[in-house]
Amino acid sequence: MTSSDGRGSHASATFRSILFDRDAGSIDALASVPEFFADLHLDQVVAALTAGREEYRLAPFFCWPLHSVEAVHYRHHVLSELESEPVLEAVRAFAEGMRRRRKHLDLMSKLHYVRQKRRWFLEACSVYCSTVTAFAYRLAELELRSRGFVGLRDYVTAYTVSDVFTSLLAQTRDVEEALAEITYAVQIRGNRVRVSRYEAEPDMSEEIERTFAKFKEGAVTDYRVRMTESAHMNHVEAQILDLVARLFPEPFSRLDEYCSRHGEYLDETIDRFDREVQFYLAYLEYIEPLKKNGLAFAYPRVSARSKDVRGTEAFDLALAAKLVADGSVVCNDFHLSDPERILVVSGPNNGGKTTFARMFGQLHYLASLGLPVPGTDARLFLPDRIFTHFEREEDIETLRGKFEDELFRIHEILEQATGGSVLIMNESFGSTTLRDALVVGTEVMRHVIDLDALCVFVTFVDELASLAESTVSMMSTVVPEDPAIRTYKVVRKPADGLAYAAAIAEKYGLTYGRLRDRIAT
Repeated sequence: MTSSDGRGSHASATFRSILFDRDAGSIDALASVPEFFADLHLDQVVAALTAGREEYRLAPFFCWPLHSVEAVHYRHHVLSELESEPVLEAVRAFAEGMRRRRKHLDLMSKLHYVRQKRRWFLEACSVYCSTVTAFAYRLAELELRSRGFVGLRDYVTAYTVSDVFTSLLAQTRDVEEALAEITYAVQIRGNRVRVSRYEAEPDMSEEIERTFAKFKEGAVTDYRVRMTESAHMNHVEAQILDLVARLFPEPFSRLDEYCSRHGEYLDETIDRFDREVQFYLAYLEYIEPLKKNGLAFAYPRVSARSKDVRGTEAFDLALAAKLVADGSVVCNDFHLSDPERILVVSGPNNGGKTTFARMFGQLHYLASLGLPVPGTDARLFLPDRIFTHFEREEDIETLRGKFEDELFRIHEILEQATGGSVLIMNESFGSTTLRDALVVGTEVMRHVIDLDALCVFVTFVDELASLAESTVSMMSTVVPEDPAIRTYKVVRKPADGLAYAAAIAEKYGLTYGRLRDRIAT
């Protein structure tokens, strides 16, 4: 990437964006929250990822999936590099320096007195110079392999020896040194303040301390009150500063000229990297506690053509973040081999079917962001779009009943979906009769089959599991000895038509026979 305003010409090597193959300057305007985020609980994941990083405006990055396998691999390599402790430490030190720079500028914007604002601007520039210089030095020491970080190192190295940066650095140090050499004396008599050049006058505070030292008897109570420190100047301090500037016009004139000359000192590529790298850091920090609790993450093998997909020991990321502390996260496996395309998931209620469906959607979306996915191994498809069809509350404004609304929404989805899409359908048509659900579900499934799209279809209609050779039956399971207890494991097996209601009724003494006996007694 080269700066559009020409400032990138100082570098002998250009820096390819860490995140994108193309210019991402318009990402904030183009990226919007996908409709399926709430259904897949990805909204919860993104909220957690961006919490505490509001200044970077990261949400759009998580709403912009990739459609190139090469771009996915590019991010994998960057992330792998960041998992190296020396690289991670260098990036974190850089990010902290840039954060301090922004704090100085934020403080400057809240100040009233011009000379004080300019001094804080100089401090922000000084922090920027030292941060970039230290970062270039640390990058030069690292053995980097990813194209992202190698390109970054080349860019930062070239930038720090460019005329643009060396001039900024030299002038920053020159003005700082000139201001640091200023010494002055303040004499206060009544309500009059006099400022003069310091002429080696004696420090009366030391003289007073020596005079009264002989009266000191052992430990004494310290009655001093610590005054609250503030960056804001009062009017007396501002007037003293004005008087100092009149006494020493040359350093302050240089400060004024410096601020005018370097108002646009921040390099666009450095600034862009500072924001973009937080996308990676946020995700690595989010999954770290999960990994420490024994959950695995894998860099998936992705394909934009092959629909042979699999996940091993995979899990729902949003749910795992809530349950990891008590160790109750259940992992599941799945796989589809040509000509299989659709996982039809059935089984008892509250058995983990919806969680399994969300997991399938989450994995494919996270893979499209170029991120590691939950599980020990994964081979996933790179979709053009993801669609979800989950139960919705009735909306009186549409004047449609629940079943009619479900049909309307599924019709919209099927009109937009392609063979490159991933569909997640959860308990669709559960608001109608079994017969109607079978008829409508069959028609929808045949349309998905004709599309050749990947799909997870959670249903209570067992007949759909054996509709065609492209459908695969999976079931949520129970403990064989006690069918009332769910395992939350979803496995490949033919739909058996059991709702397990009889087993539960028997366990709690609610069968017809048991109830009749209890009434009779």
